[in-house]
Amino acid sequence: MNPSSSENGDKRLPALVLAAIGVVYGDIGTSPLYAIKECFGAEHGIPVTQETVFGVLSLLFWALLVIVSIKYLVFVLRADNDGEGGILALMALALRGVSNAKGRWWIAALGMFGAAMFYGDGMITPAISVLSAVEGLEVATPWFSQYVLPITLVILFVLFFFQRHGTAVVGQLFGPITCVWFVTLAVLGVYHIAQTPEILSALSPHYGFRFALTYGWQAFIVLGSVFLAVTGAEALYADMGHFGAKAIRIAWFGLAMPSLLLNYFGQGALILQAPESIKNPFYMMAPEWGVLPLVVIATFATVIASQAVITGAFSLTRQAILMGYCPRMKIVHTSDQEIGQIYIPAVNWMLLVSVAGLVLYFRNSGNLAAAYGIAVTTTMVITTILAYIVMIRVWKWDPVVVVVGVALFLIIDIAFFSANAIKISEGGWFPIAIGAFAFVLLSTWKRGRAILLERLSGEAIPVEIFLESLQRAAPQAIEGTAVFMSSSKIGIPHAFLHNLKHNKALHQRNVILTISFADIPFVEEKERIKIDRLGDSVWRIEASYGFKESPNIAEIFSLCEKYHDIAFDMMDTSFFLTHEILIASKARNMAIWRKKLYAMLAKNATKPTDFFGIPTNRVVELGAAVEL
Repeated sequence: MNPSSSENGDKRLPALVLAAIGVVYGDIGTSPLYAIKECFGAEHGIPVTQETVFGVLSLLFWALLVIVSIKYLVFVLRADNDGEGGILALMALALRGVSNAKGRWWIAALGMFGAAMFYGDGMITPAISVLSAVEGLEVATPWFSQYVLPITLVILFVLFFFQRHGTAVVGQLFGPITCVWFVTLAVLGVYHIAQTPEILSALSPHYGFRFALTYGWQAFIVLGSVFLAVTGAEALYADMGHFGAKAIRIAWFGLAMPSLLLNYFGQGALILQAPESIKNPFYMMAPEWGVLPLVVIATFATVIASQAVITGAFSLTRQAILMGYCPRMKIVHTSDQEIGQIYIPAVNWMLLVSVAGLVLYFRNSGNLAAAYGIAVTTTMVITTILAYIVMIRVWKWDPVVVVVGVALFLIIDIAFFSANAIKISEGGWFPIAIGAFAFVLLSTWKRGRAILLERLSGEAIPVEIFLESLQRAAPQAIEGTAVFMSSSKIGIPHAFLHNLKHNKALHQRNVILTISFADIPFVEEKERIKIDRLGDSVWRIEASYGFKESPNIAEIFSLCEKYHDIAFDMMDTSFFLTHEILIASKARNMAIWRKKLYAMLAKNATKPTDFFGIPTNRVVELGAAVEL
């Protein structure tokens, strides 16, 4: 349930705002560590003058205002899927407004690619955030330069190692620590703005326009670095289900945005006073005695920002699994109270290896910055397109108003995307490569599952014919309950037929169980179970779950008894599963290499017994060869 819509939502609002500050704004809150510095990087060739400093600050201010404050907080947060946000939730919402197959395919493809690019972002954020924080040691003394990479790698290893213990305890500290971080940003900024108050003139948009006209192509390239100030904006939408739109808006306008702007303008004021500070303006804002304490709090802030992205990768993967875009993986629930606190070992260690590789390959935050923006800008463009479909097809808003508004946002998004695309050869290739690889996996699994389900449904024996055959030649009846897991809602599953064929027996009670997933976050408990009696000893049970829930056999049995007066004794129940042996045929429904890839993914997917919580000592697996 969306926290903001609960009856005691107002009472919980202060706690939700505090938590949102820690989790939602951890990523965007660490951007001051590197954004201004990268805008004046030597490769851009922009001189450090009052005109250029005012121009860059103007672009930063209006980027934060238009992209974060207006686009995401005013418009995109309205696109909630029963209180949930994120690229896959938005995709599911957009699919409701489109009925033709081709249109639905394109929407699904956009959603999958946006989700795929998120993994690239999830790898780069911990690397650039922690590395940029530790680089502050070089400001304290050059002696630390040789230890920046080792310290960064140790911090990252500890961060990923402790993921398996969950974020419940650490999560309670996220809000207060990030509040201290934002207050520190604001104090440092106010101190330097007070010495050079004319820096506030950069709020005027004409400085940004003049900068663009004067420097042309160079200014366009600088846009890629300006965008670093808004990376993390997608988290506003992705985390909506955890905190609610109201808490997220209050946290932004009440603390995060003012603190960020004060710090950026404070850095600008410092650069005007001491142009040499451009090599690391954030840390040079602090007095000499304050650099090391600032490094410590910055490191905490970047770890929190990294934690938020890692948690987001876990949540996105679970959504992808339950929506049928990803193979089953082991999902560990790290909290008895919070459904969103999960740990996925395969994703965690994949991220660690990738993040460590990025740190060792790029070696400093400046090099990593080139790879950062392309993943986020791609996701933002896709979010704008999907939001347009929702506004037109689902909400039925005035087309003229929607087209004008979306066109404005799309122009800005594409401008930032283009500015970052220039850096593909400098590192932008990495998130694109990761995104393309993840997209191939997601789309192959989705298509492969559809082909497999089509094959199984086509070969299934109709229920009526099966029941008639039982009446003509009734097999031997044995005690107990048999549950036959089936991915299809029609016909008789292979496992049922194979059991009759080989054992020549029929249990007293036979249940065909199908677990399906809806395109909504949660399914009401009383609506989760549907039961149809097909014959004297045969029932069909369909259990429905949302993409934020985890299916469990024990819960399904409990709800059957609670709402339908059908009790199950686990020790008197046998589960029959079909183990499909997939064979890649030459049928032209999917490329042969993708069929082999799907077969490999299926072979390595987590077993249904582990994923659905089925006792392994009650399971019988029956093999069946299926041609794709």
